[in-house]
Amino acid sequence: MLVAFTLLALGGFTAALAPRWLARGSWADREPVLALWVWQCVVVAVLLCFFLAMTLSGAAAWPAVRGRLFAPAPGGVPDAYALYPGGQPWAAAPAVLLAAGGAWTGLMLLREVREARARRRRRRAGLLSRVPLLPGEEPAGRDGGPRLVVVEDERPDAWLVPGSERLLITTGALRRLGGRRLDAVLAHERGHARARHHWLQHCAGALARGFPRIPVFTAFQQQVHRLVELAADDVASRRVGRLTTALALVGLNEDRGVFGPDPAGHRAGHGQLPQRVGRLLAPEPRLPLARRLRVTTAATLVPAVPLVVAFVPGLSALR
Repeated sequence: MLVAFTLLALGGFTAALAPRWLARGSWADREPVLALWVWQCVVVAVLLCFFLAMTLSGAAAWPAVRGRLFAPAPGGVPDAYALYPGGQPWAAAPAVLLAAGGAWTGLMLLREVREARARRRRRRAGLLSRVPLLPGEEPAGRDGGPRLVVVEDERPDAWLVPGSERLLITTGALRRLGGRRLDAVLAHERGHARARHHWLQHCAGALARGFPRIPVFTAFQQQVHRLVELAADDVASRRVGRLTTALALVGLNEDRGVFGPDPAGHRAGHGQLPQRVGRLLAPEPRLPLARRLRVTTAATLVPAVPLVVAFVPGLSALR
């Protein structure tokens, strides 16, 4: 059980301190894709700590679990974990609590996906009456899945249907944007689609809703929402330029009170737009390649730490 307690302590320590460490400096704004990778590795490491602690606690509490877990291992390996043949009843409590946490996480993810699908169905039903037919288009062809759908609406807006590459854009956006600025909007939304950002947001939302008091999960959701937008902005800026992308963001959102003193834009979830526009207009240089490689390698090795903690006793017994 010492290994299980070590994993629990490591997971709690990482969950509490990782958000503070990752919030230092402005490197994440310069490398949003790399920052997303670092956040994912840290969250996976925390989840691995809890999962391995649950497994070892269950092996310590119930001989049946221990028998199945260590069935392929030589005889000396279970002894290295100080597991008693009759089991340790007090170890059942952390095992059950951690298993319940895992089940709760799965339920939250299922709920997040189902609610997203329900919102998408409601929104699609509401949009059917607003999507005009193009000249010569048959009504039956409207459900054929075009990648670009024009919606009749005076308000400029554009969004991607999650889980597909179908982009919806309003007639107001078409009138306000044109040429390269419209290309910037298309490139931004397609960047979301190619990177499957909606799944990352689902997972982050499920963890934050299921465990709102765990700092790393709450910070993960907040950072994912921000970083995926920065990453998509970079995709658009590489295609059409930073100035054009910034002008497209302003054109789409200037009527929402985002760039003025009125906080309505913050309530609508657009409070980061001024910072995004400023980042595009005054970009900071990217991190040097050598540093990017170091950060990527270090982040990739973070999930290996709980694996090393869990397997070292067993590997030591094989010598």
